[in-house]
Amino acid sequence: MSEQARPADPRGERLQCEADAGFTQWMSACGGSMAISTYQAGKLFMVGWNGREVSFLARDFDRPMGLDTQGQRLALVTTNTVTVFANAPKLAPLYLEKGRYDALYLPRAMFVMPDLSIHDMAFAGDTLWVVNTQCSCLATVSLDQTFEPRWQPPFIDSLAAEDRCHLNGMAMLDGRPRYVTMLSRTNTKGGWREHKNDGGLVMDVDSNEALLDGLAMPHSPRWHDGHLWVLNSGQGRLLRLDGKGGADVVCELQGYLRGLCFVNGYALIGLCKIRESNVFGGMPIQKRHPDLLCGIAIVSLRSGAVVGMLKLTSGCTEIYDIRFLPGVLRPNVVNLTMEESRKGVDVPGLAVWLASDEKIRQMKQERADTTAVQPR
Repeated sequence: MSEQARPADPRGERLQCEADAGFTQWMSACGGSMAISTYQAGKLFMVGWNGREVSFLARDFDRPMGLDTQGQRLALVTTNTVTVFANAPKLAPLYLEKGRYDALYLPRAMFVMPDLSIHDMAFAGDTLWVVNTQCSCLATVSLDQTFEPRWQPPFIDSLAAEDRCHLNGMAMLDGRPRYVTMLSRTNTKGGWREHKNDGGLVMDVDSNEALLDGLAMPHSPRWHDGHLWVLNSGQGRLLRLDGKGGADVVCELQGYLRGLCFVNGYALIGLCKIRESNVFGGMPIQKRHPDLLCGIAIVSLRSGAVVGMLKLTSGCTEIYDIRFLPGVLRPNVVNLTMEESRKGVDVPGLAVWLASDEKIRQMKQERADTTAVQPR
């Protein structure tokens, strides 16, 4: 990361990253960019391509976790909110230097709730589904109540804020949740903690049957190209379920895995270091790779080979979720602490910033946001 990198946490640790040649080449040709959440560092990263090199923007949010996109919309889970952003493409060229960004995601709607440890989330039409980990259920956001419970694993006998099985991941199929991941079949408060190395499973929401079990803290189930994929996080492996109660190992990476999406024959996978001994410590991946990495790996689905890697070398040790933004090369996102979130007008026939020329000049001076990623 260039010298413009800013502190990532109150301790002042600088946020730094490096991209290898394969990652740089892939980004130059992929026709899009990435949105990446990290609750550990409290950031939403926008990784793009500025025409010459990989670009990197880090925006502060309170414990950001699940992400999803729908057309020009982007939704993000934080500690107490589910926020929907929308791209303002007419405002983007007018923000800072002309042409610096080709997309600008502004906050448009927010649902406020207690800290329910929401993990994955997904759009389904105008509905927002969330994995409510604290209450061991799938839910939808609501205008009338805290949330609307929609499904629980069959072994959970009541709705209680006790994180009984650590339900965490959700795969959508045909516009609704179809598969989930959880860390155990336990029905007691925090009971999953005793089974973290081999108690994880993938469950079919329709049949309430386990499709695969014996997993080490699985995350990020995704339906892609006619197959169900899942990260066996504690083993550092990407799995493709075979539909017969087993799974093929597509690749093994040097990290605790979390965050998965697919782009044109490639998987984008988040790698994490393991910071906690009481929850994450003692994972099988640590025995094979004592020095774990944090970053994003680009993996060929055909060969299982890593074709590119973005390493976060300082200021961030964990990734939670990843989404690819097709057709967007130079994205920016605005949080609610920024005055810009309340100054942009973007409607048919009008795109303008409601700020004085002096304020716009001040914004330009303060928003040296995007930096270039150092090649490795």
